[in-house]
Amino acid sequence: MDPSNVTPETFSFLTLFIRADWVIKAVMTGLALASLWSWAVIIDKTFRFTSLNAAADKFEDQVSGGRSLEDVATEAGERPRQPLPRMLQAALKEWRDARKGGGALGETQSAFLIQRIDRVLDSMIARENARVEEGLGSLAIVATASPFVGLFGTVWGIMHAFQNIAIQKNTSLAVVAPAIAEALFATAIGLVAAIPAYIAYNKFSTDAGKFGGRLEGFADDLSTAIQRRLAERV
Repeated sequence: MDPSNVTPETFSFLTLFIRADWVIKAVMTGLALASLWSWAVIIDKTFRFTSLNAAADKFEDQVSGGRSLEDVATEAGERPRQPLPRMLQAALKEWRDARKGGGALGETQSAFLIQRIDRVLDSMIARENARVEEGLGSLAIVATASPFVGLFGTVWGIMHAFQNIAIQKNTSLAVVAPAIAEALFATAIGLVAAIPAYIAYNKFSTDAGKFGGRLEGFADDLSTAIQRRLAERV
């Protein structure tokens, strides 16, 4: 590049992208797409966790309001979308199946019923945990890989700057500055993609762990309620 043609506009983001060679353009484009994808996951997870916790708060209030579990389950509908009502219905189904024969359950039958309920609830918790953690893997990949991809673009751009020095036999800053700016721009995009993804991954991982603990606590409460019913019928 002719040093006399270097102007402040030479270092604008658009100009740096247009002037970059195909390798750095590919790096910049890939990082930009990765950043957009991570932001899509961030927005989705933000709304999803907000909705899940709000629904869980409301349902726990209904359960603790003194109404029977059957009434709460009936009000939730046959196919509730939220995990807590589904867990309640699964526990009550096991209870009804065990009581179909009528009469009081023996100690062994009661123990088997509690085990079945615990297994069913544990399976549901595992599925719900997997569901709420969907997308976190992509955030982890963007957070860890983006800086290295940007670093690759930086190294490539610096190599390009040295090529300009060799071709033009001129070591002035005006010769190498545009190529170095392209290299640093690739690094900047990598950091822009990685930092939000890293922060969001840690936050949503914590949120997923808390929600999983909430499901486990609700499952323990259901199991305790069933055991209390069994004790009352002995």
